[in-house]
Amino acid sequence: MDYTGTLENGTVFDTSEGGEPLEFTLGEGKMIPGFEQAVLGMKVGESKTVTIPANEAYGPYRDDLVLVVNREDLPTGLDPDVGQQLQMTRPDGGTSVGTVTNATDTTITVDFNYPLAGKDLTFEIELMSIQ
Repeated sequence: MDYTGTLENGTVFDTSEGGEPLEFTLGEGKMIPGFEQAVLGMKVGESKTVTIPANEAYGPYRDDLVLVVNREDLPTGLDPDVGQQLQMTRPDGGTSVGTVTNATDTTITVDFNYPLAGKDLTFEIELMSIQ
């Protein structure tokens, strides 16, 4: 399928335009739930526009995933800037990637929310083929 995803303000956050169409298998859980629901029942050649609420996309924005870290607790030589992505090890041994959203002389603020969390997403989709 071809698709273009936009935010409420019209900003395009992802598109297949100019590239390969998106291929996926329904039910594998690799797509956000609202997107899979939008595709169910579509016929080849059909187009539609759907708005997927945040809770059926990447979930709500969670304040508990925003951490303020003292610079003295950072590894030696690490001097992150706003916008930089950092990878941290979780207590369970897994890793999480966050984006630095604020930096002062003494602290940095890192947001571990998915960038589209808390946002309603609109997709223009066209089903090209079914295999």
